[in-house]
Amino acid sequence: MTHTSPPAGPDLTVDGTGLLCVTLLLRLRERIDAAPPGTVVHVIATDPAAPLDLPAWCHLTGHTYLGPVPGERPVYALRLAAGARATRPDAPWHPLRRQEQPRDR
Repeated sequence: MTHTSPPAGPDLTVDGTGLLCVTLLLRLRERIDAAPPGTVVHVIATDPAAPLDLPAWCHLTGHTYLGPVPGERPVYALRLAAGARATRPDAPWHPLRRQEQPRDR
């Protein structure tokens, strides 16, 4: 996990307004599932725990936490990493166990 200045604009925005971090992470995981590595994601998050939970989730998964985005709304930026650790669809704060990992065909 690296904390750097966020770029000017996002490739993808996830609106988590009013969501607690559990639901926010579920929405975030769902929205980024098909996004390619290098995608910059802005997460709108009003949960007071988001400034702690989002960097921790990035550390768990290997994505890069870019930090808060200046502005009126609480927005946090991250960059999707190649080879990021997969997480459970129903609990994105837990990595997939080896037997749950998708297999190459």
